[in-house]
Amino acid sequence: MALRSRLQLAAFLMIAGLILSACSSSRFVAYGEGRYSSNNKSVVHVVRKSETLYSIAWQYGYDFRKLAQWNKIPAPYTIYPKQRIKLYKKQGEWSEEKTEKKATAPQFNVSKRINNKSAVAGHTKATAVKTTIRQKVKWHWPTKGKIISHYSATDPGKKGLDIAGKMGQPVRAAASGVVVYSGNGLRGYGNLIIIKHNETYFSAYAHNQEIHVKENEKVKFGQKIADMGSTDTDKPMLHFEIRRNGKPSNPMKYLPKNSYKG
Repeated sequence: MALRSRLQLAAFLMIAGLILSACSSSRFVAYGEGRYSSNNKSVVHVVRKSETLYSIAWQYGYDFRKLAQWNKIPAPYTIYPKQRIKLYKKQGEWSEEKTEKKATAPQFNVSKRINNKSAVAGHTKATAVKTTIRQKVKWHWPTKGKIISHYSATDPGKKGLDIAGKMGQPVRAAASGVVVYSGNGLRGYGNLIIIKHNETYFSAYAHNQEIHVKENEKVKFGQKIADMGSTDTDKPMLHFEIRRNGKPSNPMKYLPKNSYKG
C-alpha cells in the first residue's frame, strides 16, 4: 500500500475513533420522561401528572422500596409532578444486604442470650411463620378467555399473559389488595390498574375499556375492577402481569391449574 494511502487510512480511523468516543461519553436514550446516560450519572425520571411511585417502579422494573430508598421518599411515598426520581443507586448510598442484616439482627446482651435461649428460638420461629403468612397470596384468574400470548423470561415484550375476550366483559382482582395505580400514563398498557397485594407481590391489568376502582381503594379477590377493552391494542384483551419484588414473574406459576370458572 502506498504511503499516502496508509496515511489517509490512519487519519480516517483516528477521526472515527474520536467521534465514537464523544458519542459514547454523552449518549442519552429517552424512555418516556426518563433519561438514561451511559455513565449512570444522569439516570432520572421526571414525574408526570397522575404518576405514582408504584407506576414508575413498574415502568422500569424496580422494586418500589428501592426507588423510595434511593430518593429518600418516606411512606406513603407521595411524589409530585416534575420531581426528579433517580433510577440508580450511587455506590455506597444504599445496600439491600446491609439494610436487611441491620433490620433482622437480634439485639440482646450476653446474659439474656444465656438465660433465654428457648425464648429467643421461639421468637425467631414465630417471626418466620408470621413472615410466611404475610407474604402468601391466594391467586384467582382475573377473567375468562383464551390465552393468546404467554409469559417469556427472554422476550421483554411478554411480561405476562394476554387473555382474549369480549369488549366489556368483567375483569376481576386476581387477589385481595390495594389499588396503587389507576390510569393510562404508561405507554403500551392503555387503561391500567396496578394492585399491591403485600410488600412482595403486585398484579397489573391492562387495556381496559373502563376502570371501576380508584387509587388507594381496597379490593377483594374476585371483585370487578374493570371492563375488558382494547386501549393500546388492536383487539379486546386483558394483559395480566404478576411481579415479585418488582420483577415480572410467570403468572402460570401462581394461578390455579383449572380453567377460569367466572
